[in-house]
Amino acid sequence: MTILQAIILGIIQGITEFLPISSSGHLILLPQILGWKDQGIAFDAIVHLGTLLAVVFYFRKKLGSIVNSFLKPGKNSALDRRLGFLLVLSIIPAGIVGLFGKDYIENNIRSVTVIAIGLIVWGVVLLIADRLNKHWVGKNKKLSDVNNLSIKQIIGISCAQAIALIPGTSRSGITMTAGLLGKLDKKAAAEFSFLMSVPIIALAGGLKVLELCSNGLGELSVGVLVVGFIASAVSGFFAISGLLKIIQKWSFLPFVVYRIILGISLLIWVV
Repeated sequence: MTILQAIILGIIQGITEFLPISSSGHLILLPQILGWKDQGIAFDAIVHLGTLLAVVFYFRKKLGSIVNSFLKPGKNSALDRRLGFLLVLSIIPAGIVGLFGKDYIENNIRSVTVIAIGLIVWGVVLLIADRLNKHWVGKNKKLSDVNNLSIKQIIGISCAQAIALIPGTSRSGITMTAGLLGKLDKKAAAEFSFLMSVPIIALAGGLKVLELCSNGLGELSVGVLVVGFIASAVSGFFAISGLLKIIQKWSFLPFVVYRIILGISLLIWVV
């Protein structure tokens, strides 16, 4: 892998990890389209850690408050402590599916067709959720924020995250969709999706690092990994910031349009 490839793949990972357009789909597709060799476990592990750094840095104050709520428990920190428990619980469904279904998914459904269908179908569902949420806002229905999430809402969003293991779904996209359908406001749906990415990315990245320790770097150089890490961290930070601004000003429609166009293009390509 060249430095340029590492930069491009790192940027793609950083952007697509947080935008609702499927990071796994893009990382599978791009090398195939450009004729590049698969980047391998080592590179995937490092760029995932880059996106973890991005979200931790962006939400450092909120995450710091959550950590402090456990270190210095008190009445004033109850909401942050509750949110911390919910974030830990949110990884259970995806963890179970990943533990028992990861090998099957990687060996059987990492095809371009599956990615294309996932992009289209879940893009349409996101559009429906966005429109319903807008309707509820117009009717002045009370929507939840990250501090008053119910267990029912958490279960729905957490189960949705498990589905995101299928390429083309998008972890951020489907969790935001579940949040919107669960009557969170748009900002809260996006923020909780980003916050719940911390434990799941840490878990997935940690497992990949263990594989890396067992298998070694392969043909990759340390320089390539460092560049990929930086590219994913920087692009991930700006992706989070950009998405929050876009959905507060407009809606999720631009991402829905992108998903559908890309999905249809891929179906035409494989035919």
